[in-house]
Amino acid sequence: MPSLPTQPNNVRAFQRAAHSVARRFRVSDWIIHERSIRGGNGDGDEDEAMYENNNVWQEGNSGGIGFIACREARPKKRKQETVLQQHFFPSRYLLRTRTMSAAKSASTLDNVVVKSPNDRRLYRVIELENGLCALLIHDPDIYPEGSVADGHPDEDEEDGEEEEGSDGSDEEDEDDEEGDEDDEEEGEGDEDDDEDEDEVKGKGDHQTKKAAAAMCVAMGSFLDPPEAQGLAHFLEHMLFMGSTEFPDENEYDSYLSKHGGSSNAYTEMEHTCYHFEVKREFLQGALKRFSQFFVAPLMKTEAMEREVLAVDSEFNQALQNDACRLQQFQCHTSAKGHPFNRFAWGNKKSLSGAMENGVDLRECIVKLYKEYYHGGLMKLVVIGGESLDMLESWVVELFGDVKSGSKIRPTLEAKGPIWEGGKLYRLEAVKDVHILDLTWTLPPLRHAYVKKPEDYLAHLLGHEGRGSLHSFLKAKGWAASLSAGVGDDGINRSSLAYVFGMSIHLTDSGLDKIYDIIGYIYQYLKLLRDVSPQEWIFKELQDIGNMDFRYAEEQPADDYAAELSENMLAYPVEHVIYGDYVYQTWDPKMIEDLMGFFTPKNMRINVVSKSNKSEEFQIEPWFGSLYTEEDASIAKLETSLSMYGDKLELKVYGFNEKIPALLSKFLAIAKSFMPSLDRFKVIKENMERGFRNTNMKPLNHSTYLRLQLLCKRIYDSDEKLSVLNDLSLTDLNSFIPVVRSQIFIEALCHGNLSEAEAVNISNIFKNSLTVEPLPSKCRHGEQITCFPLNAKIVRDVNVKNKSETNSVVELYYQIEPEEAQSTRMKAVLDLFHEIIEEPLFNQLRTKEQLGYVVECGPRLTYRVHGFCFCVQSSKYGPVHLLGRVDSFIKDIEGLLEQLDEESFEDYRSGMIARLLEKDPSLLSETNELWSQIVDKRYMFDFSHKEAEELRSIQKKDVINWYKTYFRESSPKCRRLAVRVWGCNTNMKETQTDPKSVQVIADAVAFKSTSQFYPSLC
Repeated sequence: MPSLPTQPNNVRAFQRAAHSVARRFRVSDWIIHERSIRGGNGDGDEDEAMYENNNVWQEGNSGGIGFIACREARPKKRKQETVLQQHFFPSRYLLRTRTMSAAKSASTLDNVVVKSPNDRRLYRVIELENGLCALLIHDPDIYPEGSVADGHPDEDEEDGEEEEGSDGSDEEDEDDEEGDEDDEEEGEGDEDDDEDEDEVKGKGDHQTKKAAAAMCVAMGSFLDPPEAQGLAHFLEHMLFMGSTEFPDENEYDSYLSKHGGSSNAYTEMEHTCYHFEVKREFLQGALKRFSQFFVAPLMKTEAMEREVLAVDSEFNQALQNDACRLQQFQCHTSAKGHPFNRFAWGNKKSLSGAMENGVDLRECIVKLYKEYYHGGLMKLVVIGGESLDMLESWVVELFGDVKSGSKIRPTLEAKGPIWEGGKLYRLEAVKDVHILDLTWTLPPLRHAYVKKPEDYLAHLLGHEGRGSLHSFLKAKGWAASLSAGVGDDGINRSSLAYVFGMSIHLTDSGLDKIYDIIGYIYQYLKLLRDVSPQEWIFKELQDIGNMDFRYAEEQPADDYAAELSENMLAYPVEHVIYGDYVYQTWDPKMIEDLMGFFTPKNMRINVVSKSNKSEEFQIEPWFGSLYTEEDASIAKLETSLSMYGDKLELKVYGFNEKIPALLSKFLAIAKSFMPSLDRFKVIKENMERGFRNTNMKPLNHSTYLRLQLLCKRIYDSDEKLSVLNDLSLTDLNSFIPVVRSQIFIEALCHGNLSEAEAVNISNIFKNSLTVEPLPSKCRHGEQITCFPLNAKIVRDVNVKNKSETNSVVELYYQIEPEEAQSTRMKAVLDLFHEIIEEPLFNQLRTKEQLGYVVECGPRLTYRVHGFCFCVQSSKYGPVHLLGRVDSFIKDIEGLLEQLDEESFEDYRSGMIARLLEKDPSLLSETNELWSQIVDKRYMFDFSHKEAEELRSIQKKDVINWYKTYFRESSPKCRRLAVRVWGCNTNMKETQTDPKSVQVIADAVAFKSTSQFYPSLC
């Protein structure tokens, strides 16, 4: 049986106490009394000094400052006072209240938000008279010169422009693709729908950051009417379809795209969040367009049918996702009439079906909007380089016309438990996985965020160290991984309940031991009860929480804005940042009370497996899932070991003082490691499952097929599976000494490390691995196929998942190999992408409604440049999709010719700004530097050089480049079309292909007669 972890000798927590500060004052007649609090305990002598309006409390030498906020006409002499609020807070956080002259602003609080001492940003909270609460953030790094440029665009002129742009996607599509084909879908790897292709960026001297904003509205899918499920999600989509002031449907996205920005939105169970980022000097113009979402959206009837299809396409992307299927299954099997019992996604059936049943869908969304989209339920975050006063004036002007409303949140009725306890459900999986999912319903715990009792239990139940439940089940060969805790989504954290879950990925033998595993879990829970809650464990969590808070990696501005706007709904305003990290109050009784909910009667069991088969199954109506029903990281140090192509890649990330010890221990094990038979069987079983699951998603499948034709040495997953079946432990044990005999190592040390520390880490490798160096002639280099000129090469395959209705077309244009120490080709590629992305999205997705996924972007495969167009659709087959993509590509020349010089300059400057952005985190910057080493490019200032190259590129250069590589008649046009056929399509349609099409039936045969570029890395 597992045991509790032992107590460390020296647990030192960061000391930080921050109690609530009053928010949302009306401040026209406030006075402040200051008290010096010695030692921060609130027992000091009261100072007679009083401060009038607009004065700021200065930091003193005392441990803290207490205050009493009073209503008083003149503070010259003490009079009778009415005490409204009394608080204590550390002296490093200041309070300023002032009277706003603007009619639409009610109150302002500066420097109330508790932030990390490493956070240079300034925060101000304001509340408008309509009830809207806004958090304004001045980021000095957005304008690093120290002053905001005077050259803000003429907003009136900007508003009148009709601009072409992209869909607002600011994702970098390009990456180094080598090695990815092995990792695309092993285990749970294919839950990410995006091809993991990260652009290589170096570091420039003048890095710029983007401005951003987010609005969170306290209404979500729990408020969907039963007759129109998915309505809140549909309303979210409709707000993008123009406003009274900006009636064009793509005006908002086009403006953002043209100015280096992007946007997104998501609908949760109890809130809906909209957010964007944009090049810093265009924040005001973006806010103008954004604010109209919440003032006067059009929600035009003629746009509704198209957006229903967009919602439906979004739903179709999740149809074959086991995690999404499980969540909807849990909603479906919840108690009838409970807010959980709904279909929050929405699709064509739920929305168009509602209209067919006589429901006026537009009337429904207008009613929902009018009832809940008002200032009292809105939380706004704006991040800019402008002064707080400037940001405040913009918000007051632009959001002051939002309708007023009550701050009382929508009331949800929930009688009885969410689920019937003591039930076991067996759900058939799409992929070949075995997952044991256990849930216990807890009371809502948002009010206890300074105690976080659920995190205490999650820490112990999900612990992976020696003596843990995870290590015990893994040693038995029953489990591959285990996680525990309350998820961050609206199903698991709501005002109705918290849902605590344990998810265990089982081996084949573990699938037969479900009840044994559950028995051990309850034995472990009994152990936790017997020893009672331990304060040292809480202090350990407190220590880590404070460390994470103090040294938090900076996020992209739009993600940060969205997170804080959500947190404004969850926490007091002073804790919108700190609330996620704070462990302030040790409450063992609350932990003990919470453990009382971990009973078999309150437990729900879900077993998700491909092998779940039954003749008496039931069907979940929305996803079509088949099921049966029966009764039933602690020191902040992360490591990963993976294969990157044919190379073994070790990454260690964390605080520098721990890294040498971890590396020494790892290398000592690696030097003599030989696997046991039991572990060999478990790993082999996991790999077999991974190979069988590879390419189940059409998007991943199309990427794999492209790489298979591009790369000279790439092995099919079925070939790997065949070899793996015959592999024995003896074979592996014979191979390991050969691998260890000769090694070539390249390493990167990056972060808070001195030169001496980096040399020491290098010596650890030298001293631990006393082996011969691997000669350069023995180091493999990948070669890339040189596709034939002017040939229309096509690769056709059916989807691997026989239930998958989505088809994919991926059209790849091969450009040229990258020139040594040159960034010009990359610069033109990126600028071309910047210009055409939004028109492609607008034409093929918004107007033609081909499918939910419509995208394009550069590709860099072993340093050979290319460009991809990709469309996924459940509505149309590959022949039609390819025809529409071809038609758009032919129209690009006209689009480029019609682009005026001013718009071209906007795209170019937006691209330059993006390249010079500061990396959002140390890990992100490390990965970018590491990719330069992996690609043997060694240009660590790559982004800066590309930005400089962009300054010399003119519109005519982009047009000539397009003609050279994309015109079918061009002598340098090389292209490949990959078509993945969904289960509802017929490959006989290929009979209509032109005779010029060259179909590749056998990838190996094709490559055997192909030419290859010389290896570059």
